[in-house]
Amino acid sequence: MSQKFKKIQNKNDESTAYGKWFATAVYDQHFIETEELANFIQTQASVKKSDIKAVLDELGSAMKHFFELGQKVKLDGIGIFKVGFSSIGTTEKEDCGAQTITTRRVLFQPETERVVVGQKVNKQGKISQKYVVAKSLVKDVVFEETYDTSLQPESDSGDTSGGNG
Repeated sequence: MSQKFKKIQNKNDESTAYGKWFATAVYDQHFIETEELANFIQTQASVKKSDIKAVLDELGSAMKHFFELGQKVKLDGIGIFKVGFSSIGTTEKEDCGAQTITTRRVLFQPETERVVVGQKVNKQGKISQKYVVAKSLVKDVVFEETYDTSLQPESDSGDTSGGNG
């Protein structure tokens, strides 16, 4: 299996990337929900689906508990979750408080690892390595262009900037 993508041309004539083509992720309309995730994990581990499902069902409330305590939650092999928010600016320091918080969200920072992609020996005989920082969850994902017309890029993820996003 592979992550599917389509080629999309940037048609914003005010963009410096106007006319360039970018690979854009596409997804089918099926979400992997708790039940299916528990079924899959059961095939990979020696734990029953009912136990896995119970743990996954409790994960959200456990994370909320720690968020309410001002903590970050780190899941090994996945990444770090923390609370983020926006607030209205005030001219006076004493007017700034919880009442000025407007938007709340969960921020996710994927776990990363250094991956050596090459090395060289300098004139002094010292070895230096060239590496990249890879997001652990996706570093081995295979990509494949699709021509399936039922798969469409999501409107809010239409990053045609060519960035590493």
